[in-house]
Amino acid sequence: MYRQGDVLIVPVEGAAVPRHAVDAPGEPRDARGRLVLALGEVTGHAHAVVGAGRLVRESGPFGPLLLHLPEGGRVVHEEHAAIPLPKGWFRVIRQREYVPGSVRLVAD
Repeated sequence: MYRQGDVLIVPVEGAAVPRHAVDAPGEPRDARGRLVLALGEVTGHAHAVVGAGRLVRESGPFGPLLLHLPEGGRVVHEEHAAIPLPKGWFRVIRQREYVPGSVRLVAD
């Protein structure tokens, strides 16, 4: 497992990747060519992946993300050290916080 701030990145065995995700279109890259995992609402900083790969958003209110890195990559952020990732599939999980009566994503 890998963690950078409020983003947790968990390796997923290839056989456990949902079939629809393997062929699904990926999320667009930002203007800098990165795959953005989480964008800071307050600072504008981003947890993002640099390198070849694809980010697939699954349905749901917090839309779990699946990340495929055929050659590996790096997770970067303006306020954190870069984290190298090996090749493979990963589930990207945003930290949530409980607010009485609901749950919301942590805002940075």
